Amino acid sequence: MSATGEGVVAGPMNHGDQRGHILVVDDDEYSRSFFEEALAPGGYKVYCARDGVEALQIVNIFTPDLILVDYQMPRMDGLELSRLLRERRETRLTPIVMITGFMGTEMAVKALDAGVDDFLTKPSNPVELQARVRAHLRSKFLVDQLEDLENVIVAMTKTVDAKDPHTEGHSARVAAMAVRAGRTLGLSEWDLRCLRLGGLLHDIGKIGVPDRILQKPQELTEEEREILKRHAAVGQEICQSIHSLTAVAHIIRHHHEKLDGSGYPDGLKGGQIPLLTRILTICDIYDSLTTLRPYRQPLTREAACETLRQMAGDGKIDASVVEALANAELSNAE
Repeated sequence: MSATGEGVVAGPMNHGDQRGHILVVDDDEYSRSFFEEALAPGGYKVYCARDGVEALQIVNIFTPDLILVDYQMPRMDGLELSRLLRERRETRLTPIVMITGFMGTEMAVKALDAGVDDFLTKPSNPVELQARVRAHLRSKFLVDQLEDLENVIVAMTKTVDAKDPHTEGHSARVAAMAVRAGRTLGLSEWDLRCLRLGGLLHDIGKIGVPDRILQKPQELTEEEREILKRHAAVGQEICQSIHSLTAVAHIIRHHHEKLDGSGYPDGLKGGQIPLLTRILTICDIYDSLTTLRPYRQPLTREAACETLRQMAGDGKIDASVVEALANAELSNAE
């Protein structure tokens, strides 16, 4: 829809433009005009839709940086629209501010459950509106930077995997597997994000390992094994140098530790190894067992799970995590 709500205006979003692109969804023409005028001093690009159906048409063309949505509208109300927006990958992190004349506790709970981030009452104060918009856009631009960082991370992991032809796709598989196991264990979204990043980056330290070692088809010598082991500490150093990755640096350093203290680089034991690291360790082993290596054929999922159970019985890895992974992977295969 245009800024006056008279038709669709599609154009590419320029996320380098810090003014922001805002979608206003309201069936009342006066309200749409009010928001356009109130937001004009900020230099924002404002698009308007008359209901949720028109709003979805717009977000199918481009993704706004902020969405202001009325609670009550014909055809599709603000709650249903918010739920649908949260289900779309492109808008799952886009701030949604709900506009309503009255917001009781029950209504607010429903809105928050639907994915709404903030509320504005009608009639809105232009000064407050502009302040809320600036705050949400600051957050959105920070989120966009993190999303861009994750794209860089994916590219980096592909580079690492490419150094060893026998581990192509290993990091992405471990990341996805760790998230599935984490969900089975009921972990928070933050923990799941750490598992995903940790999985993608756990072998990033192999950037410093010579190709002759990574690609060697024969068994490594003791000296070569010691060089390979350094990748865990090197990976931690790389991630600690990037502020937004410090939360996963310890996972990367310790993903080869074992509960009985036989792992590396620090020989941690039992409770010294955090749960997220235990999950990543087991997923790393599982993927190694189920993929072709120069020295052996891949195991079936069932055989790999039995091998993990034996390792848990020997006190090397966490039995509860093994069962969570087994449940996630065997059910995922069906």
